[in-house]
Amino acid sequence: MSEAPETNGFLLGGRVVYSQPRDGFRSGIEPVLLAAAVPARAQERVLEAGCGAGAALLCLAARLPGISGCGIERDPALAALAARNIAANGWAARLAILAGDITAPPIAGESFDHVCANPPWHDGAGTPSPHPSRRAAKIAAADLPARWVVALAARLRRRGSVTLILPAAQLGRALAAAAAAGLGAARVLPLWPRAGRPARLMLLQARKGATGGEQILPGLVLHDETGRFTDAAEAVLRHGAGLVLG
Repeated sequence: MSEAPETNGFLLGGRVVYSQPRDGFRSGIEPVLLAAAVPARAQERVLEAGCGAGAALLCLAARLPGISGCGIERDPALAALAARNIAANGWAARLAILAGDITAPPIAGESFDHVCANPPWHDGAGTPSPHPSRRAAKIAAADLPARWVVALAARLRRRGSVTLILPAAQLGRALAAAAAAGLGAARVLPLWPRAGRPARLMLLQARKGATGGEQILPGLVLHDETGRFTDAAEAVLRHGAGLVLG
């Protein structure tokens, strides 16, 4: 059987070689923003759930050469593609991909300094995509996002961080799931499409065993009045700058 067609490109202004499926679910700017918000340091380990073709892990590895990481992806074809992307960038010694489901992870007894995800938050009330991989990436049963948060928290060392990128409309559910999983001191970074426009996406970060309620941060404006990325967004998306949430 022939492999599904792929497109070949780059992330972070050419610093990362990246292939992804031509059809089905394709990465946008979300994994790059997610990776920028993970507060990892050299020698720390990061786990990503639902890693797809590996965009977030690749961007994180480019930004922080001293970290190691693991991605879990339930679609075997995407998991294999992520592994090929890692090899193409020369990072197989410090990044690994496992085919499996984060709610029944194919790893036992391992803990990580940081975990991250772009979970499937949509409830399927709208018109679903005809492509299976797009549906799987976006649409979830009502309790699935909360189960993802619980599963991520279970793989986390004490005081380690969980970082999520999610639709703004799902922030309340995400905060409730984080609190129920023992995650506190939540920080929320709105991603404004333009100045004065409502945020459609949020970055949420919380720490295991931490106390304190949520704090809304000033946020990042993605586009200027002409539709181009702002200088602050370009610094993250093209030049590998980090986003500090806490």
